[in-house]
Amino acid sequence: MIINGFDRLMMMIIIIFMMMKMLLKWSSSTSSIKLCHCRQLIAGMTNTINRQMTLIINRVQPSRIQYRALQTLATDLQDNISHNNNVILKNSNIQNLQSTNRQSKRKYSNNNSSSSSSSNDEKFITESENKSNFFTKTEILEIYKSTFKATYSGGEVDPKGVFTNNELSLSDIDIYGFDYDYTLACYKESLDYLIYDLGRDVLINKFQYPKDIELLDYIPDFAIRGLHYDIENGFLMKIDTFHQIQLGSVYRGLSPVPSDEIIRLYNGLYIPRQYIRGDNYEENVRMKQLNDLFSVPEMCLLSNVTENFIQNNIPYYPEILYHDVTHAIRSIHPVIHKMLDLQKIPNYLEKNERLPVFLEHLRKNNKKVFLITNSPFHFVDNGMKYMIGDDWRSLFDVIVVQARKPSFFKKESRPFRTFNLGSDRMNWNRVSTLDRDKIYMEGTVSGLLKMTGWNSNRVIYFGDQIYSDLADITLNFGWRTGAIIAELEKEIETHNSPEFKEAVSALQALQQLVDEGNENNVDEAILNQLIQQRDALRFEAKTLFNPQFGSIFRTHHNPTYFSRRLFRYSDIYMSQLTNLLKYSLKHTFLPRRGLLPHETRISQVELIHRGEFPKAS
Repeated sequence: MIINGFDRLMMMIIIIFMMMKMLLKWSSSTSSIKLCHCRQLIAGMTNTINRQMTLIINRVQPSRIQYRALQTLATDLQDNISHNNNVILKNSNIQNLQSTNRQSKRKYSNNNSSSSSSSNDEKFITESENKSNFFTKTEILEIYKSTFKATYSGGEVDPKGVFTNNELSLSDIDIYGFDYDYTLACYKESLDYLIYDLGRDVLINKFQYPKDIELLDYIPDFAIRGLHYDIENGFLMKIDTFHQIQLGSVYRGLSPVPSDEIIRLYNGLYIPRQYIRGDNYEENVRMKQLNDLFSVPEMCLLSNVTENFIQNNIPYYPEILYHDVTHAIRSIHPVIHKMLDLQKIPNYLEKNERLPVFLEHLRKNNKKVFLITNSPFHFVDNGMKYMIGDDWRSLFDVIVVQARKPSFFKKESRPFRTFNLGSDRMNWNRVSTLDRDKIYMEGTVSGLLKMTGWNSNRVIYFGDQIYSDLADITLNFGWRTGAIIAELEKEIETHNSPEFKEAVSALQALQQLVDEGNENNVDEAILNQLIQQRDALRFEAKTLFNPQFGSIFRTHHNPTYFSRRLFRYSDIYMSQLTNLLKYSLKHTFLPRRGLLPHETRISQVELIHRGEFPKAS
């Protein structure tokens, strides 16, 4: 990262503040000769700052935000100097600079009278100035776009790559298992609209909710996966890996909840461990986490109805509303399973041409392949016929439908049952072997391993739901796991964008200034101003992903609670299953060696030779 002249100037101002503090401390006990020397030194540095300010302003004209940042620090500096009777400095240059910048501010305001900032914008101010001369926090978002010219040294990230949490060698894997929904089957956004509309109809027709909620449409970019919903208070929020609430990402209905209300209600920002449950199937939970993409339209419906009740002054109890919406959404899954026949399923299901290639690749390399899904057979059959063809079952050694995960991975004893394709019913016969040409229901993972003779250490299972698909099998059975995170591709594309790189580079540069200021006991007023600007940049970086909640993987500076579980329960993760086609079946995925907080970068290695490795002599 490269820090430019403006940043060096800011640090010079900070140093002057430190020297002024020293001067004030010594003024009562230091000899007049030493005191005079200190005054001359500060005066010389101040003149240097004045010259640097002039040079920078001339160089970056007409950067109004830079004017403002420089002028604010200059005002603070001048106020501290002029209010100390023991220090006499010539300040005409700073005063001229302030006058110039006020004119720039007035010109900016006149030219942009049509665009006003939010009434909730925090003011970036100093006590010595008139309020009409302030820039709002929204305007400050532009400061480091035009100020910091930090370079982003990282290369482009492949949106269709495979990413490693734990070392995994595919040469050790003989058995590949898959979930169906959002793993083998990737759905279009139209399915979210369908889930939302059907759930809304249930609220109206079954629970007698007001007819006007029929006018509430699905908002596709409102919620994201990984959020938590406080059932008792009716808040949708984002929590980081340390159970801390991210302020600015807490919503009641469609409206953000003020930070002071959040802090008062939760007695801070920490959510106790007993409130947070990763398993949605547990009873009496305070928080529900959105672990899969099916939850996103559900939370939008809940938020829309909440907002409608608030705006129309309709009394409601958040917990009752939550249970009604949850029941409505659950009740429509059988409806969807019947609706999406072979004629309608192309409207909702993506057809990945590479999926049959990937599965055939596994079969040709003598890998065992199995499917375990909670969905019913005919729903899976329609989808697989559309994506692969009528003979899709020939690609699998074992097929288990209506498995009732996560119970499938938890229960010690529950028999498998055979699904009779002719009668469309379960058979009552005892199942003692799992054959390729049959469809099975229910059962347990223990029974699967016993009847197949598979070694748990040679199995990898792919799914999209961290808890019901991945957690138990990796903790209790030692299976290797792969997470399919469909949103990952869009997140990486945002990460690769020039806007994000610029924002993050500037944010890191600003954080460096804040850190250095803290280490050197810089004046609190300056640090507060820098922190305000940092917060503005954080907000900008967040909204690049999602206007309300930001990235599913990060809060401002920590991984999200969702990320914590993803990294713990998955060895690898990717946006689509077929991303694995880029890699050999003997490939070893190695995690990136990251720096711990107490470590520093020792060396930077550049690969010079990019051709073939030289042959041994």
